[in-house]
Amino acid sequence: MKITKDLMIKDIQKKFHQTYNGLKLEFYKKSHEAHTASPKESQWPENTLLSVVNPDLIDGTLKLNSELTVSDFEQMMEKDFGLYVQVFRRSNQLWLQTSATDDWTLEVQNTKGLHSIQK
Repeated sequence: MKITKDLMIKDIQKKFHQTYNGLKLEFYKKSHEAHTASPKESQWPENTLLSVVNPDLIDGTLKLNSELTVSDFEQMMEKDFGLYVQVFRRSNQLWLQTSATDDWTLEVQNTKGLHSIQK
């Protein structure tokens, strides 16, 4: 998945959700520690350009790897692109921050999210 300054947050969210349709990605103005939730008020609107989120962003490619833990994925987004993200998992009709399960892989999180809507 290409990450470039001219993309909007919603472009990255859409690509991420196409790969992991039991998960979604939200962008924040501040970083967070593993197993810690991010406050709603520091969330970026989805129509924000990545160049606004991180003016120093260097274009690159993000390889989505299902074996990465959520924590590792979030740290990679921060380290490689200067983007503070939080993964959310579907739980029936709700979206939950995965902060308590940051050590689960993206694949496990996605499977859990998909199973919650199949009941």
